[in-house]
Amino acid sequence: MAAPSRLPSNEEQSADAAGGGSATPSQGIPVVDLGVLVNGAADERSRAIRDLGRACEDWGFFMVTNHGVPEALREAIMDTSKELFRLPLEEKKEYMRAKPMDPIRIGTGFYSVVDAVPCRRDYLKMFSHPEFHCPEKPAKLREIAMEYGTCTRALLLELTKAISESLGLAGGRLSEALNLDSCFQILVGNHYPACSRPDEEALGLSAHSDHGLLTLLFQNGVDGLQVNHNGEWLLAKPLPGSFFVIAGDQLEIVTNGRYKGVLHRAVVGGEQSRMSFVSLIGPAMDTVVEPLPEMAPDGRGLEFRGIRYRDYMEMQQSKSINEKTALDIIRMKHQGEMLTCQGGSTPST
Repeated sequence: MAAPSRLPSNEEQSADAAGGGSATPSQGIPVVDLGVLVNGAADERSRAIRDLGRACEDWGFFMVTNHGVPEALREAIMDTSKELFRLPLEEKKEYMRAKPMDPIRIGTGFYSVVDAVPCRRDYLKMFSHPEFHCPEKPAKLREIAMEYGTCTRALLLELTKAISESLGLAGGRLSEALNLDSCFQILVGNHYPACSRPDEEALGLSAHSDHGLLTLLFQNGVDGLQVNHNGEWLLAKPLPGSFFVIAGDQLEIVTNGRYKGVLHRAVVGGEQSRMSFVSLIGPAMDTVVEPLPEMAPDGRGLEFRGIRYRDYMEMQQSKSINEKTALDIIRMKHQGEMLTCQGGSTPST
């Protein structure tokens, strides 16, 4: 993968976000057909696995089609999210006092207590696995979110098997290493208000990589997701009915940097508000995530030290969002650190 040029700061992002980048599926964003990965003939499936590996290595981002998630379910989870955002403040304030690791949070920006740059976003975050949590209102949200979480978790775990195979490993290797039978899952609804004045800051969410393993995202027909590919910000335009899949930091750690957690951001602009809905999976919370031995033979060339996923997530979620600074904390920087890992057990925090 070509080394990205210097990425813009948060302030520079605000200045260029409204007109930043453009891309269509035909311009190179990879597309993965889940039907081929699951039920394709052997040669067809082998090609799809190789293509998936290239997507993870070159982009850290792709679209998935034929995924089996009913369109009616996607519409239902989006509609009930809209209802929640419209609720009176009194009915939401209980969750607006929540801390980063609380299972239900409603707020603005990223973590408004520490945000360095104002971000035009309202959000709902709810942990959905291994234990399911949901606000009491709207009443129908619980049933819809539970079904959506179950359905998208199965999809993401199926993709994880194929990603494991793309590394030349057994399909269950990543699941075994990350204890995905008890995986962490969070559902996130995002609302980005309209921003029609070109002189206003136009960031919905600053550049960042996700703390988890894989993120599944769809939106309400209003574009705004940008991904950084080879140092250039590209506006991601989805195929009808598809999901975006975003590689996260835990995939970068466990593959020893072979597959990258992609930098992405949300921009706002124009007179239409944008909504997106996210389903993210990560390792079991108390799993120490470290590079697979297969990715660093004889313990040489380790890119990261091990860290418990719960600690990593809390570290990333409790600070001002800023590109990949959380991952950089556990990145090997000194020869002394490498020698420590090569000569003994991998440290964890």
